[in-house]
Order: sequence, then C-alpha cells, then structure tokens
Amino acid sequence: MAENYTHLLDNVRRIHFVGIGGSGMCPLAEILHNEGFEITGSDVAESDTLERIRSYGIPVAMGHKPENVNGADLVVYTAAVKLDNPELVSAKTQNIPAIERCIMLGAVVEKYKKSIAISGTHGKTTTTSMITQILTMSKLDPTAIIGAKLPFIGGNSRVGKSDYIVCEACEYVDTFLHIYPEMAVILNVDEDHLDYFGTLDRIKQSFKKFLDQTSSCIVINGDDANSMECVKDIIKEGSKKVVTFGFGRKNDFRAEITGESSVCDSFDLYHKGKKITSVKLRIPGKFNVMNALAAAAAAVTLGVNPDDVSTALSEFRGAHRRFEILGEPCGITVADDFAHHPTELNATLTTAMSMGYKNVWAIFQPHTFSRTYKFLNEFAQALSIPDHVILSEILPVREKNTYNIYSKDLAEKIDGCVWFKTFEEIADYVIKKASPGDLIITIGGGNVYMCANMIMKKLSGQD
Repeated sequence: MAENYTHLLDNVRRIHFVGIGGSGMCPLAEILHNEGFEITGSDVAESDTLERIRSYGIPVAMGHKPENVNGADLVVYTAAVKLDNPELVSAKTQNIPAIERCIMLGAVVEKYKKSIAISGTHGKTTTTSMITQILTMSKLDPTAIIGAKLPFIGGNSRVGKSDYIVCEACEYVDTFLHIYPEMAVILNVDEDHLDYFGTLDRIKQSFKKFLDQTSSCIVINGDDANSMECVKDIIKEGSKKVVTFGFGRKNDFRAEITGESSVCDSFDLYHKGKKITSVKLRIPGKFNVMNALAAAAAAVTLGVNPDDVSTALSEFRGAHRRFEILGEPCGITVADDFAHHPTELNATLTTAMSMGYKNVWAIFQPHTFSRTYKFLNEFAQALSIPDHVILSEILPVREKNTYNIYSKDLAEKIDGCVWFKTFEEIADYVIKKASPGDLIITIGGGNVYMCANMIMKKLSGQD
C-alpha cells in the first residue's frame, strides 16, 4: 500500500479540502501549504481553526458548493462527508480525483524518513502531544499531527524542517493501516469501536497488520497482555526492534512512582534496570504516568538525552480536553475531559476523586448507542466512582438507535444519578447544587464541552 502513495501528489498543484476545519484535516492542509501546494477549503461553521487556516493565506469557502472544487487537481474529504456531498459530486463530474483524509495522511507521512506513529485504544492524543513537545524542545524540529490542540505549539499541528514527523494513528475503520511508520508506539489494545470491528480478536488483527507494516522499531506497553499478543510473532522472528515500557520490572523502560501524596505524580525512569532520570508531571493521574513513560521510551530510543526528556515532560501542561481545567469561578473548579470508554472514564474519575475536592460532580455524555449498549454495566461501574453523576442524552454520532438504549437505562444503574435532555437543564441543575471547593467535570467524546462552557459563563455571571 505504501508504494501507492509515492506518486499520489505527482502533477498535483491545487488541493481542495472538504471540511478543512476538522481536527484531522487542518494539519494536512497546513503541511501541504508549507510544501508549496495551492490549498483551498470549505466548511460549514466558523472556528478558531479556520482563522488559523486563513492566516496562512488559504481561502476557505463557507458551505459546500459544487463550484468550490473548480480548478482543483485533487480533492480530500473526511469519512464524515457523505458521497452525495455537492463538492464530491462535482469532483466526480469533472473527473477530479477524490481521496479520504486517511489516504492523504499516509501520503504525507510517507514523505518523512523518521516517522513516529502513536496508536492504542486510550491515550493517543496526550502521548502524541508529549512526544511532539519533547522533540521540539530537544531541537529536533518535528512536524506533528495531533488530534487536539496542544497549547505548547498553539494548535494541533506543527510544520518542522527536519525528517521527523509525529502523528496519531487511529485504529477506527482501520485508518492506521494507511500509515507505514518507521516507529510505532502502542499504548494499549482494548475493546472499542465494536460497531466496526465486532470482536476484540478483529481489533488485535488490525493492530498486528499495523505492526507488520512498521519498518524499524516498535515501542509497546509490556504490561498489557493484548498489546504483547499483537507483537509476539515479531519478537519471535526478531525482524524488528521491540522496546517495552510499563510498571513491571521485566520492561525495558520502567516507571517507579515517587511522592504518591501529590495529585500530579513524580516518577523515576529506569532503562534496563538503571535509573536514568526523574520526572515531575504537571498533569494528574497514573494513566498519564503511563503516557509519559511511553513518550519517554520512544524519545530515548530515538536518541534524546533522558534529562531533556525529563525537562520537556515536566513542562508539559496537557492537551485540549484532556482533564483540562477551564477555571474556578465562585470557588468551583470546572474541568472538561474527552473520556468516552469505560476504561478512560474509570481512570479520569479515579483521578478526580483523589484530588481533594469536597464533591466531584461528573457530567457524562454517552457516545454512540452501540458503545453504551455494549458497556452498559462497565459505564455504570465507572460512574459510581464520583460523588454525583448527571447524564445527558446519548450522542448518536453515526448511528441509529437500533439497540433501544437510552440514558435513563444507564441512570437506573447508578445510585442518585439524574439525567436531562439539554445542556441548559444540566448547567442550571449543577450550578444550584455545587458549592465552593467542588469540582464539576464534563466528560465525553462529543460536544459536552459546550455544557462546560455554559457552566463557566453562568458561574461567572456572563449568562
């Protein structure tokens, strides 16, 4: 598949992006613009991302119209764009090639000699952000494609001038099989996206393919049985370098947590049984120690000095929507987090409960009917961790409710849980109930951050 990308951009001058403001689209547009391609785009809603895109001189049309693709040599679209989109229809009529965003990502990554792709069911964005910050602060000048905004670089992409590129490699609909990296970082392999994969075995098969097409080095979670199962044949063959990380002593890179009374953990980093540096994190949670350990293992394997890794990780302040503290109006802390799988929810809420707040108010937006149905009991168990739980309606995303599942079904399994149809109702309810010293955290992979913003405005007297 990789060789198919070699000539993909030959004889291409102008590229049009349908939905250029998307988190996965704008980094590609920025990189290709920097390489001298003429870029145009369209979108349906204004955003900070579009402002950034326009600041490069890239024209963006509002609304999807047939004439927007006129003059383009290639059209790029996301999986969310339907085939009856007027711009895709116009491209087909004009015989303009149109490709999905994942194919363009593969083509862009192929242009870099030193590519690092971060994959796994949980933690991709944070770990990709950490590696980007480490390589940037170490003067390696990487290009980066991240699934959320990283304050350190002022966005979710960075255009460097070196041979390094760092990118997220998402397993959903086998997107990562369009990437052929030099180094793959595997954080974990868990049951998710079962609407596509169906079974855990099929998820493992996809990860095995991804590792097979990694050319040089695999950095993998040695504590995770599913991950290690995916790499066992490669280890047996000895065909590639395999580096393990984790808390277990058998791993090549190991973290030993120190100062456990602190909300944000410190840890000593060991390599082959020898302590090589210490790290003090500014972001909470044992799961973030594991993300930092993965980033450190990858960076040291690439040749970065361990003390430089420590410095960068100690200055890392998180990525957008990853336990992001929005403010403390009226003495109430308001935070937002992207967790949408029971494993992630468990980690986030366990961390929240350890931070010393009087009460933790968790506002959860279930994400897809299939995931809610499949993991109903697991979600109920995780949502029993905080002091109070409020649910919104289930966000359908790409699905119809053939499962006959509703938020009230989940609420019934959680003591004291309430649910509301609108964010306005949720915001009004929690503001009446919460007190100074409490934490209100909105959680979910959809647009529940809008509820957090609403709460911030109401508490600040702006609404």
